[in-house]
Amino acid sequence: MLPLTEQQLRSSFVNASRKEVSDLTLPADFQTIDWNTLDYLGWRDRKQPKRAYAVVILDDAPVGLLLRQAEASALSRPQCSWCQDVNLTNDVSFFSAKRAGQAGKNGDTVGTLVCTDFGCSANVRKRPPLAYVGFDVEAARQERMASLRERAASFAVSVLHGTGGGGGGR
Repeated sequence: MLPLTEQQLRSSFVNASRKEVSDLTLPADFQTIDWNTLDYLGWRDRKQPKRAYAVVILDDAPVGLLLRQAEASALSRPQCSWCQDVNLTNDVSFFSAKRAGQAGKNGDTVGTLVCTDFGCSANVRKRPPLAYVGFDVEAARQERMASLRERAASFAVSVLHGTGGGGGGR
């Protein structure tokens, strides 16, 4: 993940009004974030519990997404669409995002299942179990990180352009 300043982060949002961006609460640890351990930046708003944010890199530029957590909870344990961790110790929630531009103003949204605490980057960096003799654990970790970045970027594309959505968008 590219290191971002507060100004870069705030100006990256594609589906939020100026008021929503100005009201945005930065992550508590924003000044000390280890950007090298993130595939995207995601956090929940401390002042508005159902509001969350994700910033992904798309074509070498940050794309910020305002997300809203669904009120309803799943009847069974869902899998995160972004990290696809099957050994989750944390919750997964459904988040929706207004589409950018006129589509969003018309009420068009896209949704995805994501780790509630946005811990996907930590999940994909966990050492996978040894699948067989000669299994390249580090290559598997690198592939999981690349896949996470790809799925998060695909969701951002679906918010921006109304297409794709490999991160659960339709």
